[in-house]
Amino acid sequence: MPSYEYHTVDVFTEQRFGGNPLAVFPRASGLSDAQMQSLAREINYSETTFVLPPADPTHTARVRIFAPAREMPFAGHPNVGTAYVLARLEPRLAGKIVFEEIAGLVSIDVLKGPDGQVTGAKIAAPQPLSLGDSIPAEVVAGCAGLAPSEISVGIHVPVFAGVGMGFVIAEVASREALGRAAPVLAAFHEAANRFPGTGNRFQVHLYVRDLSDPRRLHTRMFTPLAGVGEDPATGSANATLAALLVHHTQGSPGTLAFDISQGVEMGRPSRLLASATKSADGSVRATVSGSCVPVMRGHAEV
Repeated sequence: MPSYEYHTVDVFTEQRFGGNPLAVFPRASGLSDAQMQSLAREINYSETTFVLPPADPTHTARVRIFAPAREMPFAGHPNVGTAYVLARLEPRLAGKIVFEEIAGLVSIDVLKGPDGQVTGAKIAAPQPLSLGDSIPAEVVAGCAGLAPSEISVGIHVPVFAGVGMGFVIAEVASREALGRAAPVLAAFHEAANRFPGTGNRFQVHLYVRDLSDPRRLHTRMFTPLAGVGEDPATGSANATLAALLVHHTQGSPGTLAFDISQGVEMGRPSRLLASATKSADGSVRATVSGSCVPVMRGHAEV
């Protein structure tokens, strides 16, 4: 019976058992699509990655990302964690890494500490910010178990946006409301049917600004239709959030950086550093970075 090595890491944290756990299969050649999906469902993390030879030999690898219920075109914490695992396994990779994914090429810088050890990664989202449907505040509120008045629309209305993977991004009126939010599965199904432009991936990313510093954000991400009720650290959603905020910033082209906390309510505190740059043509591109901690190694038989 074939056996495949895997590694688990906690991503967007410096403390084991914080952040977002990820399972990485660094040598996944030979696994079928169905086997990858079954392994992701068995492990039951928000995502599991499978590393394959690249189509273009100048790239590092082809990476496939599976949630428990479906394959994903792109996601943030799987890229950060996979780059971290590969750079630790193969020191020659501890520089620039390029992954081939459904959403496009993901360029990654490996991060190191003062001692030269790999500590994490910084990824560039594969696509510029794209904006889709505006979503009524009452729809988002229903999905999150909140009152419509607790969804802020002063800077922007809730909107489906992405930088390689789409999310409904909505600002919440207070930190207290953010803490009370909880996914309502029936409302998510209804919203996905009502807004087919979301591609049946109706995912809600809520945020609130820190009262002491508007560049510090607190977020929560609900994605029950992907088999994960709440995600403790979502790199792609927070990269999208940074890009959206920069998009709505008045003035000349430039870059803004955000310090983002997520996962606190789940007991898995996470820290993500996201930045976005607006070009002269108005397009916005984003990056997200963070630290990782190794947790487990093992083999799966299929």
